[in-house]
Amino acid sequence: MALLTPAQKTRLLRSRGTLSDEARSAFAYTWEFWARPEQLPPAGNWRIWLILAGRGWGKTRCLSEWVRAQIEAGHGRGGLIARTSADARDVMVEGESGLLAVCPPWNRPTYEPSKRRMTWPNGALVTLYTAEEADTLRGPQHSFLGCDELATWTGRDAWDQAQFGLRLGANPRIAIGTTPRPTPLVKELVARPDVHVTKGSTWDNAANLPSGFLQQLRDRYEGTRLGRQEIDAEILLDVPGALWSWQSIDSGRVKVAPELKRIVVAIDPAVTSGEDSDETGIIVAGVDREDHFYVVQDASMKGTPNEWASRAIGLYREYKADRIVAERNQGGDLIESMLRSMDRNIAFASVHATRGKYVRAEPVSALYERGRAHHVGKFPQLEEQMLAFLPDMPKSPDRVDALCWAAHQLIVRDVELQIF
Repeated sequence: MALLTPAQKTRLLRSRGTLSDEARSAFAYTWEFWARPEQLPPAGNWRIWLILAGRGWGKTRCLSEWVRAQIEAGHGRGGLIARTSADARDVMVEGESGLLAVCPPWNRPTYEPSKRRMTWPNGALVTLYTAEEADTLRGPQHSFLGCDELATWTGRDAWDQAQFGLRLGANPRIAIGTTPRPTPLVKELVARPDVHVTKGSTWDNAANLPSGFLQQLRDRYEGTRLGRQEIDAEILLDVPGALWSWQSIDSGRVKVAPELKRIVVAIDPAVTSGEDSDETGIIVAGVDREDHFYVVQDASMKGTPNEWASRAIGLYREYKADRIVAERNQGGDLIESMLRSMDRNIAFASVHATRGKYVRAEPVSALYERGRAHHVGKFPQLEEQMLAFLPDMPKSPDRVDALCWAAHQLIVRDVELQIF
């Protein structure tokens, strides 16, 4: 039975007459029957099990099954730590692979959301914590901890406080499931001798993932820097010489922008519109009353001039932008004429590049280093270009170019502007 494929195992459990109802129920909740070998806890003397794996690999299921195993082995007090309270509830407890889903009916916990705790029939107790509220980990003691998406936690206060309370039982342990990012804590854990690292790719779990989802990953992300991190689970170090680092971008990320006093739509147009042409960079950005720069949307696209001009005007109206910005070197007069043929009332700024792209990007990079630039959400393609932006790049980074024009128009004052 252990050699059967996931589909064959499912058919076996659903078939009538092959197994008794008791056996069928037992197998349905036996993790060793369903897990791939690398999803089972490692042997040996380890204190921390660090699972660095791509999206869809099965990290949450591993954590849930490991926590369940600790409960059934008699470890009486544990904790679950997620980035936010919503993640703890929606992923670690109530999710498709959460604790409520993996526990069998005969050993299901009582879940008290208001008290953020789960209690099992044998008296074992698991408390939910968040990385945003590190002080709640002061005082409580645990014999085991399950940590979700550690690489996304802000700072390391929650991690450090959790270590002080991990002191119950003869061998207290931690299991961590996360998509890797090059944070100092992740790099520190990988180098520690008491940490067992399990690495895995999204493709390892292909048999259990929709084919459409897998094809989308291949088409859009395979071979990209983001794909190497989110799919292949590589810890990507910063590119030497690149103007931006992952830390400088991620540390300023916000969920919602404040009130912005000025907003622009910046365009870096592709010279041609054929199948092999570059994308047209289209970035919506603004500046607040404290002169902090916010990237609101990356709407870059491949398309004809009419298509990207129409998109730019649509964004100009949607965000009630102050103006549209485009580079005169790349046909600024023609761009203005095209835009005005669609909407004669737009405010348009033609910018003229007097220096190279890398030099022009340096003051924009400095905004990020000083904590004055923020991304409202995540922009994978834009950020990938930023992280790989080098002085001798053979290909023009369209999204970064548009980003820089927006920043120069809003906050950096070292380009020549002609405003009509």
